[in-house]
Amino acid sequence: MLDLEPDVFTWPNPLDIALSLKRSAERSARRRSDPFRSAMSMLTFYINRAGDKIDPAQRECLEAAKDELRILYGRPRRHPKT
Repeated sequence: MLDLEPDVFTWPNPLDIALSLKRSAERSARRRSDPFRSAMSMLTFYINRAGDKIDPAQRECLEAAKDELRILYGRPRRHPKT
């Protein structure tokens, strides 16, 4: 479990969300995997848990934050949906 900044998943900027998650993951002594996986896991968990209750624009922002996390950690981008 990471110590997240308040309301981080409601922020409008995907890069800000990704940077915050990266900071939280790298500072945490309680994470069980590498920082990238911890940050991505928290983001994915939130998106899945929110389900249909999340605003479509915010879901898009959070999906973009996943791409920003991948860039920050030098991971390949996901394949676009066809």
